Amino acid sequence: MSQARARDLLRRELTDILRREVQDPRAALASIADLTLSADRSHAHVRLSVLGDDRERQAAIRAVRRAAGFIRGRLGRRLRLRRTPELHFELYRGAEHAERIDQLLSEL
Repeated sequence: MSQARARDLLRRELTDILRREVQDPRAALASIADLTLSADRSHAHVRLSVLGDDRERQAAIRAVRRAAGFIRGRLGRRLRLRRTPELHFELYRGAEHAERIDQLLSEL
């Protein structure tokens, strides 16, 4: 399986698990903005976009990180990969940065 196909498969399954299987409703607020997979496929860095204020974003990231073991277990059952990657979740702030740039440009 190619690296791109493995990444797309991981993204699709992670999205489904976050939406349907993680019990914490804050985790369902997170959507995958970016996913990078290490060359040996042992680590996946998942950047999550979360709507809401900073407190809500941090709460959603904490909820997802707490469920990381559960999520990885579900991935292992669903996917037929040689190794289920370790999952590293972080908050994606791209939209926040774009909004700040727009604000600064409008002030000029």
